[in-house]
Amino acid sequence: MKKTILAAALALSLPAMAQTRTPIGHLMDNSGPTSDVGVPYGQGVTDTLAWANANNRGRPTNVLGFDYGYQAPRAVSQYQAWSRDRVAAIQGWGTVDTEALVRFVTRDRIPFVSGSYSAALTDAGGRSGRQGVEAAPYNFFYGPSYSDALRAMLLWARDDWRARGQAGAPRYVHMGANHPYPNSPKEAGETLARELGFEVLPAIQFALTPGDYTAQCLTLRSGGAHYAYLGNTAGSNISVLRACQTAGVQVQFLGNVWGMDENAMKAAGIAANGVVFPVRSLAVWGQQAPGMANVQAISRISDAAGTAYRPVHYIAGVCAAMLMVEAMESAGENGGAMTGERIRNGFYARQNWVPRGFDGVCAPSNFTATDHRGTLAVPLYRARVTGDTATGSVAELVAAGTIRLEPVTTITLDRRADWLGW
Repeated sequence: MKKTILAAALALSLPAMAQTRTPIGHLMDNSGPTSDVGVPYGQGVTDTLAWANANNRGRPTNVLGFDYGYQAPRAVSQYQAWSRDRVAAIQGWGTVDTEALVRFVTRDRIPFVSGSYSAALTDAGGRSGRQGVEAAPYNFFYGPSYSDALRAMLLWARDDWRARGQAGAPRYVHMGANHPYPNSPKEAGETLARELGFEVLPAIQFALTPGDYTAQCLTLRSGGAHYAYLGNTAGSNISVLRACQTAGVQVQFLGNVWGMDENAMKAAGIAANGVVFPVRSLAVWGQQAPGMANVQAISRISDAAGTAYRPVHYIAGVCAAMLMVEAMESAGENGGAMTGERIRNGFYARQNWVPRGFDGVCAPSNFTATDHRGTLAVPLYRARVTGDTATGSVAELVAAGTIRLEPVTTITLDRRADWLGW
């Protein structure tokens, strides 16, 4: 009798156990000033976590999404709510909010995978000794830091200047809002530019939102800049590109990782032609790669027809989410508890880490307990726009060859100790 009751109780409890899902937070900007790139990245994260649940990848999760509109106080407030929900990990977004939460996630031991690639987040062990940079042992991101991506573009620019046989020192200028995100790599970029022989011009500010930036373009022209870094997201960068085209400014623009994509190429038209910028993935939408079939399957989570074109930021969201999925998988091995500390250690469990089934798409990542620079290899692409982009969807324009992403080179940086956290 007792055995029968025990067996029945066990049978009833098994479905409940099987349905236990680990709560995960997901901060998104779907409505704020960086939503132009936040929407595709966030959709990539959302679709991937849903796909992982549906395909028994990693541990089942209950994803708690929140659109904070790129307002850091709302992100901090939401974090406090999630702390009460005992989330085990968080997929985050912006630089201001991510940096504001470093102490909280460290205290609470909650792994935080951000869309911010601030170099300050890479100093996991607090060894850099840089003023204002604190240990960030629970912060991760997929791809090179903003600083390392800019360093790679400056190394390319030096070689480009030499290859074109130009005389004298090239002139470099940093452009962007007076804001922690575009300012994050400013000092690192200007320092390396001087070391490489560039003349560094005074920085030019423009807001994170679209506007009339004719004055900034005229300043760019009067300064005689040869290479200009666009530190904002694509929405306001498009305004600068159009204004500078109208003003007849001739300069090589260097876009930050969020500063250009296929949607921006369509919106800016010919003005975007020639912009060089970093891309985190090894393949872009439509290219043949072993892992692209899984990316396409993930895309169908929110696009059942399979007709949507997914820009580079969507694919980056896929790879970032899969790192968390597999870190949680490692944490749960051999019946391990799904604690933040075990999930964090899951990020250290693999070398040259490419999520299973995403070969040729997700670039290899390497994290250690003291250094969260996941990669120092920076693939650079050039935006090519050869005609009118006003009519036709992005998919149609890509298929017609009107817009395309042209590989330039991959710059692999040294893992310099003095660049950690900077």
